[in-house]
Amino acid sequence: MNTALTASLIAFAFALPAGAMAQDVHAAHHATASAATPQTAMTNGVGKRIDKAAGSVTIAHEPLTNLGMPGMTMTFLVKDRAWLDGMKAGSKIRFVAENVNGELTVVALEQAK
Repeated sequence: MNTALTASLIAFAFALPAGAMAQDVHAAHHATASAATPQTAMTNGVGKRIDKAAGSVTIAHEPLTNLGMPGMTMTFLVKDRAWLDGMKAGSKIRFVAENVNGELTVVALEQAK
């Protein structure tokens, strides 16, 4: 087998998985975007750390069913930084988080009753 043919076959073999992966990532992006609905149930949580400069909040939360995540403590960006003005560490909240452009983001937030 000549060198040019061998190089072409190797390049082709490596190109296939990358192309398939790109399609999977693209399809996953659309699935996430379409999963974002106004009917998404709010999740209970407790604000642990508020970082107004970064526009983020660390939340100990129950499972996030719309994201397929178990309960845990993690940091989220917030859609509206003004929401952080009324929050304190230990605040009980209800929220909706979504994957917005690859970043887990709180898109709805209210103080728990």
